[in-house]
Amino acid sequence: MFFGFLGQNIELIFFNLQKRDKTMTNIWHRVVDLYIDGFRNMTIGRTLWLIILIKLFIIFVILRVFFFPDYLRGKTEQEKQEFVALQLTERP
Repeated sequence: MFFGFLGQNIELIFFNLQKRDKTMTNIWHRVVDLYIDGFRNMTIGRTLWLIILIKLFIIFVILRVFFFPDYLRGKTEQEKQEFVALQLTERP
């Protein structure tokens, strides 16, 4: 039963690819169309992408603001160089 359903889907995909090859000859149009069509037909993948985007937001925005202070803000170039040199040489 499952393989019959899978076989029908493969036939539909192959038929659609053959039809598109006749109308779009540029490889970049086909690649873009593949991704657009893939995202349009996603079901559970949308939820997974939403989870990934939320995690990236938390990592790069929330954690950066609260856990990674900007030690170099407001310092001149000379002070920045001295601070970095001190951190590289004096840390164990």
